[in-house]
Amino acid sequence: MAYTAKDIDVLEGLEPVRKRPAMYIGGTDAHGYHHLLWEILDNSVDEAINGHASRIEVALDADHRGATITDNGRGIPVDTHPKFKKSALELILTTLHAGGKFEGKSYQVAGGLHGVGSSVVNALSSELTATVWRGGKSYSQSFKRGKATSKLKRGGKTSKRGTAIHFRPDTEIFGKRAAFDASRVAERLEAKTYLHRGLKILFVDEKTGERQEFEHPGGIVDFLEKLVAERGKPSVHNDAFTAEHEEAPRVEVALRWTEATDEVIRSYANGIPTGSGGTHENGFKQGLAKAIRNHMDTHKLTPKGVKVTADDIREGLVALVSVYVEEPQFQGQTKDRLNNPEITAQIETTVRTAFEQWLLNNKTSAESIVARVIISSRARAASRAASQQVSRKTAISHRLNLPGKLADCSSTNPDESELFLVEGDSAGGNAKQGRDRKTQAILPLRGKVLNAERASQAQILGNRELQDIVSALGCGIGKDFDISKLRYGRVFLLMDADVDGHHIATLLLTFFFRMLPGLVKAGHIFLAQPPLYRIDIGKQVHWAVDDEERDRIIGDAPGNAKVEISRFKGLGEMTAEELRETTLDKTRRRALRVMVDGELEADRVFSELMGKDPAARYQFIMEQAPAAEAVELDV
Repeated sequence: MAYTAKDIDVLEGLEPVRKRPAMYIGGTDAHGYHHLLWEILDNSVDEAINGHASRIEVALDADHRGATITDNGRGIPVDTHPKFKKSALELILTTLHAGGKFEGKSYQVAGGLHGVGSSVVNALSSELTATVWRGGKSYSQSFKRGKATSKLKRGGKTSKRGTAIHFRPDTEIFGKRAAFDASRVAERLEAKTYLHRGLKILFVDEKTGERQEFEHPGGIVDFLEKLVAERGKPSVHNDAFTAEHEEAPRVEVALRWTEATDEVIRSYANGIPTGSGGTHENGFKQGLAKAIRNHMDTHKLTPKGVKVTADDIREGLVALVSVYVEEPQFQGQTKDRLNNPEITAQIETTVRTAFEQWLLNNKTSAESIVARVIISSRARAASRAASQQVSRKTAISHRLNLPGKLADCSSTNPDESELFLVEGDSAGGNAKQGRDRKTQAILPLRGKVLNAERASQAQILGNRELQDIVSALGCGIGKDFDISKLRYGRVFLLMDADVDGHHIATLLLTFFFRMLPGLVKAGHIFLAQPPLYRIDIGKQVHWAVDDEERDRIIGDAPGNAKVEISRFKGLGEMTAEELRETTLDKTRRRALRVMVDGELEADRVFSELMGKDPAARYQFIMEQAPAAEAVELDV
């Protein structure tokens, strides 16, 4: 077939956004849905951090499928652009890379510098209405899927100023079930008021009528105490370290060590959360490590035979790092990472100098922190010795030291290789027969695995089932984790579709979250979705993962059709062919990728529901009991 100029498509206007939305908002899942709200919110916050607004209101529609963001800033310009002969409002909302933040004249610092955010929201919304109060007059204009549906309308006189954007994400892009999560929105709004002292944000949930006003004059110091309290781990020292540097780039830092075994660093650039870190977070880590090492060396506090690593220093750390950069270089439109190379050295110097002085002035806290670091270093050394028992092969030596019951795949390419952790030897046997031997490996598990939330690290490392999992994965565990050595790009938890199966999957998720969090964060863990029911309608075979899907399939069947329903008691009842067709075949299976969007909330949930304290579980059960169906309870 000829390939000519006629085969070249040119997407105009906002068509590229609707054609490839993931390039602009990261995906069309819940994360992408909420990202639309964050884009409009950040524009209002930019007004605030540049001194033009002091109050923002965010209201969710009654069905949570739309939102209105209102600020008391300067209002988007509405005069006609001399070159494009359109109002600035329409130009900003219908044109990619149109905005007032490129030259730095209207905004000294800002989060939205690509000139893309507002137009992307417009392109991906079934309806959007912009209202502007500016120069003593009100203006409004309506849009649909990126195109104006009305001309700019001028209203009456007003003393108000600012901008209001109401939008409803398009169901053609996000599906009919997508909606805003009120608690997620509230958490984001409160974080903004911690980062920007003096900013007030009112959150209105029109579904419940609830109104919450957020304002935190204490800034990130108050934010730090909130994070530490929510984690529920005791602090190592009394006084938190805080530092503020006003000269460009402006930096705010607050940190505290706790008795937790992991670290939590929340970094922000121009008020935007940078979940993947970046040069500002790297500079913070380097400055912190150098300050601790210099203090230990100067005061001869390092014991003989103890080698302190950067991970040892940060274990148990809870920290907030907020920077304001005039020309931020974000990685992609989702702005998840800051890439300005010059920022690293600037932040490192600021943090190192201030923290070294703080350690000198706060000897009691300094002693407690150093003791914490030394304990962490000794524990790491002990952990390394124990974990050597389960160290694994590289992709090249992939036949060495594998668990005996692992049916490995022939491929050594992690990008195409998959590992299925299967409940029970019987189901494992069927899975081995039904798999693609080139790319799919099967590891059967016996019974319920150890609860990693309650067990000690020594118990975890000594557990045979968990040892086998670590051995099969090949990437190490804890502080010896190296994701580059991971043998399988996808790890599926394949359990029975009943309560016991869900329990085993929860135990495994706890293990991965606590001991191999890097796999979870990188999106390598999946929940397989085997069917609970087989439904034969005439000669057609349908599969249902739960009662709701079963009822829907039966309801769609012709009235005179013969319907036969079979319920699987477990994976072992399925034949190899049925397992391949429903759960293993890449073209037909269903699976859920495990992602952690709110790491702090996930930490709290695992701690409360899987930890040793029964009081937290009791409270959860009492709170959720009124909404639970009796048939769903494992009693």
